[in-house]
Amino acid sequence: MHQSSVNSGTISAVPNRSRSRTIRANLVAYGFMTPAIILAILFFMIPAALVVILSLTDLSTANFTADISQMNFVGLANYRTLFADQFVQKIFFNTVFYVLVTLSLFNIGAALLVSLLTMHVNRRAGFIYRALWLLPRITTGSIYILLWRRIIAESPYGILNQINGLLGQPSINYAADNPWTFVILVNGFVGLSFGMVIFTSAIEAIPKDLLNASLVDGSTLVQRVRYVIMPLLRWPLLFVMTYQTLSLLTSFEQILLLTNGGPGLYQTEVWALTAYHRALSNYFGNAQWGYGSAFAVVLVLVGVTLAVIYMRVFRFRELVSEPKIEVL
Repeated sequence: MHQSSVNSGTISAVPNRSRSRTIRANLVAYGFMTPAIILAILFFMIPAALVVILSLTDLSTANFTADISQMNFVGLANYRTLFADQFVQKIFFNTVFYVLVTLSLFNIGAALLVSLLTMHVNRRAGFIYRALWLLPRITTGSIYILLWRRIIAESPYGILNQINGLLGQPSINYAADNPWTFVILVNGFVGLSFGMVIFTSAIEAIPKDLLNASLVDGSTLVQRVRYVIMPLLRWPLLFVMTYQTLSLLTSFEQILLLTNGGPGLYQTEVWALTAYHRALSNYFGNAQWGYGSAFAVVLVLVGVTLAVIYMRVFRFRELVSEPKIEVL
């Protein structure tokens, strides 16, 4: 009788010790995560909540008061005004065109091509070539755009027009005639470097045995890329595509400095630039913080929707699932 009670007490104590160890492990994990959680709350969640609240008001420099409690809540009036704006459709399709073309041609297409090419040449030469592609990203944005503005400036200052003069060709106003070409080039060269670094690291991480086995099987370079390398790049492709899509949707610095949405009326204006213009720097001097916040909220919703779609298409759960280890 005594022995049986001791055994039952010992058995009941084991789950208690296991539970306490689990609790301590969770507390340690949350302790390490606490600084990141605090930063996310302070610099993401609270600002996001404030933007949503502002989008429901008519706050602007015309009716601003020091007493925030005096804000006039107008409900969804800003959103109704937004979707009734006659230029919103043009700005929306500008954004779609800008994101799709820049993403496909440069941020993924050219980045993947540069990575594959530099991985199949002399290692030192490939390193130097990749380093050159990093220059647009590490150059200060204002200086980078000034260089481009000098390149496409009108005669006699523009470098391209100086070349045209030497060749006996007429001067061309590149900024007015081909604004989208240079907007995409300027942003594409910056985005290319990011994808190049990710794809190069992923290709280098592929086990050499797989590549050597394909060589033994007599595969060509194109077959090795198609059947060995590309299937193993699904996770890097998902990451680069998602990150760069969100980056292109929210970035407007280069467009602001290069064309400021012009030339003409909203010719190269994208959604993020419109939010900035409405909220902080519009043409009439009246910063409409509430209306600009409505543009920002719509942009966030579109970004979240696209991220979910990407994760569905690339089967995100399979990519991050725990590897199955078989014990023989």
